[in-house]
Amino acid sequence: MALQIRRPTAADRGRWNELYSGYADFYQVAQTQEMRDRLWSWINDPGHEVDGLLAEQGGDVIGLAHFRPFARPLAAATGGFLDDLFVDPAARGSGAARALIEAVSDEGKARGWSVIRWITADNNYRARGLYDQLADRTGWITYDIKV
Repeated sequence: MALQIRRPTAADRGRWNELYSGYADFYQVAQTQEMRDRLWSWINDPGHEVDGLLAEQGGDVIGLAHFRPFARPLAAATGGFLDDLFVDPAARGSGAARALIEAVSDEGKARGWSVIRWITADNNYRARGLYDQLADRTGWITYDIKV
């Protein structure tokens, strides 16, 4: 079956919600419906920086990606950050993750971004196998301060 990458529509809301809940569960992040409602409004607001794509196969939405621009002061450039990437476990191996990453990369090229960047959990071995094929692993370590 052909794989299609496209923007989300109002009709996708229920399935997107299921997938994003699965993504939060995968990373053991507590999430409320209110939080998902906010993100859904962002990815459907052309004025908001967060954008989204869906992977569809055989009429079923099987994956999602959320991304946004970010400033790169040292490079005096703009890059793209892939915040979220998730494929339904039943559809893993379908090529959806690769197609979503490539579509985000194509968006970045069209927007003049200098890089597409993302992070993943150290123990996300299956995904890292794909990422190692598509991108260069950096030597940077990420830190967070909760505010």
